[in-house]
Amino acid sequence: MDAFPDSPSARDAWIVAGRGPRNRLDPSSAYAAFIETEPDEFGLAAEVTTVFLTNRECPWRCLMCDLWQNTLEVSVPPGAIPAQISKALTALHPSGIRHPAPGPRPFLKLYNAGSFFDTAAIPHSDYEAIARLCSPFDRVIVESHPALINRRFDEFHSLLQKHREGASTAAVLEVALGLETIHPVARDRLNKRVSLDQFRTAACRVVESSALLRCFVLIAPPFLGGDDPVASAVETARFAFDCGASVVALIPTRGGHGAMEQLLASGDWRPPGLIQLEQAFDLALAERPSKRSGVRVFADTWDLERFSACPACFSARKARLERMNHHQKAEAPLPCVPCRR
Repeated sequence: MDAFPDSPSARDAWIVAGRGPRNRLDPSSAYAAFIETEPDEFGLAAEVTTVFLTNRECPWRCLMCDLWQNTLEVSVPPGAIPAQISKALTALHPSGIRHPAPGPRPFLKLYNAGSFFDTAAIPHSDYEAIARLCSPFDRVIVESHPALINRRFDEFHSLLQKHREGASTAAVLEVALGLETIHPVARDRLNKRVSLDQFRTAACRVVESSALLRCFVLIAPPFLGGDDPVASAVETARFAFDCGASVVALIPTRGGHGAMEQLLASGDWRPPGLIQLEQAFDLALAERPSKRSGVRVFADTWDLERFSACPACFSARKARLERMNHHQKAEAPLPCVPCRR
């Protein structure tokens, strides 16, 4: 492959040219679903049902994104997405969604490898049925490109409030926006095609509507040059807090899908190490705004072992991150005796 191009259309073609095959998916079923826990804004554990929807690929070709591997090349028909959600909820909650008085609040994540408000991925005609399926949950978390925080966001938010069950007064919708980085060179070359001003406008619309804002921040994206990836990630987290984010998720930049390997070979990207995620997490926790309660920072621990250089200390260091995710309190870093670091 040639060097990474300058124009958006040429970048799209360059990114797609480096891809391998997609995974084969069944459009009648979500491609993954599970239950996890995470602390809510009150510091209490919430039971989070996470459903990864099968739908059309996102129209943006972000350089670092590997989510296209679990998408379709065509749009799903109307009714398919509600059917996927219903099927996943029935499998995970055969007795229905519980509202235990002192127990964990039920949350639902509907992640679709793109933007929930992209009507080529989630048909607009399905909003009502989806909102009805979401009604037993205290909160619904979806992801979106900032450019699609528009009237469809407003409409879906209203439908969730209309169909809501229970007496909870907490926000019913949370929107996850990919901020990624505020580094001027790296941000432009990620091919996300949204300025920081446009991101802030979208974030303000989410927050001012009484929905919650979750921001994704990358550790060590490509094209940082000689800049410190930890400092850059923390600066980006600080920008997210300033935009009103209630949650910042720190995600190590991953390879394995073609484009990133080309950038690794050209010297434009250095994969992050586990220690960089740890350092960014420690610092971002300390950066949370003191005047707003309930702001959380999470370290993404999925497939974390690939970022570890020492098997001897990996389990203990992963456990530390998971405890910090749960308690939202920093712990002393763990030295590694075998590798003397």
